[in-house]
Amino acid sequence: MSRRFDLIVFDWDGTLSDSTGRIVDAMQDAISELGLPQRQNHEIATLIGLGLWEALAVLFPEHSREQLEPQLLAYQRRRGPAGFEQAPLFPQVEATLSQLAGEGVTLAVATGKGRQGLETALDASGLRHFFQATRTVDEAPSKPAPDMLEELLWETDTPAERALMIGDSEYDLAMARNARVASVGVLCGVHDAQTLRRCEPLGLLPHVAELPAWLDSTRYR
Repeated sequence: MSRRFDLIVFDWDGTLSDSTGRIVDAMQDAISELGLPQRQNHEIATLIGLGLWEALAVLFPEHSREQLEPQLLAYQRRRGPAGFEQAPLFPQVEATLSQLAGEGVTLAVATGKGRQGLETALDASGLRHFFQATRTVDEAPSKPAPDMLEELLWETDTPAERALMIGDSEYDLAMARNARVASVGVLCGVHDAQTLRRCEPLGLLPHVAELPAWLDSTRYR
């Protein structure tokens, strides 16, 4: 049976991994450690999906990257990768990826994480073998710039019209729109349906586990 998409690209945090609370806690810890003004949890949560520096620029526009970078790098060295507990996957994520890969779909990741953070998450989750390509903010500009998706299209030799982006934030879906790639939003992460609809996704799902059934229902559209 023919399929509509050859490449499916997933965001990580809030899409595959139930990590919103842990990211907010880690950011609050960093803000406190760096002696920056306090920010509310919801202010931080809505920025998940952006690169770290892009999020900090929104939270603290009065501080330049040149001011913050030495302190933040020193903090990250003190904590180390072991200092950040890995968040659990959402239910049925592994089974969903296994089903899609078994149907011959190429799978990839485009994330606001840095490379070290993604590598740690891939190992901890056991999902590494499903993904043929990955991009992080260490290799390309942050979402919603199209670069991560465009590079994944090139690496996998996939036309934009044969690719689909899955994400929980408007940054994910806006990146897809900017790359002229179709998207589907999931409602298990940081942004609500009204926010995601502004980016004109093909559909909104409760979580990734619903994706195979959605793909079957849209196979011939």
